[in-house]
Amino acid sequence: MRIVRFTSPLTGADAVGIDDGEQVVELPGITTVGELLRHPSTGIRELCGGADGPRHAAADVRLLPPVDGRMEVWAAGVTYRRSREARVVESERAADVYELVYDAERPELFFKSAAWKVSGHGGRIAARDDSEIDVPEPELGLVLNAAGEIAGYTVVDDVSSRTIEGVNPLYLPQAKIYLGACAVGPGIRPAWEVADPYALDITLTIARGGETVWDGKANTSQLNRRLDDLASYLYRADVFPDGAVLATGTCLVPDLPFTLQDGDTVSITISDVGTLTTGVVRGLDAMR
Repeated sequence: MRIVRFTSPLTGADAVGIDDGEQVVELPGITTVGELLRHPSTGIRELCGGADGPRHAAADVRLLPPVDGRMEVWAAGVTYRRSREARVVESERAADVYELVYDAERPELFFKSAAWKVSGHGGRIAARDDSEIDVPEPELGLVLNAAGEIAGYTVVDDVSSRTIEGVNPLYLPQAKIYLGACAVGPGIRPAWEVADPYALDITLTIARGGETVWDGKANTSQLNRRLDDLASYLYRADVFPDGAVLATGTCLVPDLPFTLQDGDTVSITISDVGTLTTGVVRGLDAMR
């Protein structure tokens, strides 16, 4: 079962429902994911279990990113050893910054995207015009309710400019936050259906001209942080009335000088969570 945001075939309006793979059942009285995440985790489970709204064939439903309204997407960095190594390689002048944060008590957390800028399954991500090397970063996303509880999991692509970040860590916002730099989807797998979030396979495949040009596989068992700990730091001094998505870092980083190109297709699969597939374009104009 997945919680999905979609365009209702009946009304043409955005809706939220439960997808069992064959049909999507709308959640009555819930029109946004943010509304659902205002409830405690027990309430979310009850609402999902009692879904009895209009039903649609899953094949007829157009999925939307499972973030909306006042929701925000945040991300954690340097939470896997491979990520630390990649950051050190690309950052000639400040490698020790990434070495230190890997083992520090406080994690690196940064804002990634407002809900309205997020791309979804079947959508587009972008490589920057002013960057030579841009890569996808496949990450397990925590879907957090207003109280900071882990209500579910989703797939996040934390697209990044390695060129810009490598020059100076203070350029991180420019490397990480731009139109086309964040994709989330295809839906939300409820937390109560994931037996062990520290045993999920993550695979990344990048296709170009119909052929695979890069692929890799990792597992969340390699994560150097506790998921609830990451969530607690995000909510320590901030509020998210409609919940938030927190990407938990990556351990699949293509070696330099690999970069995304216009026309590539990026597919990220996380076992028990789902597959997020997006196309790649270059530059702001292509994303408008």
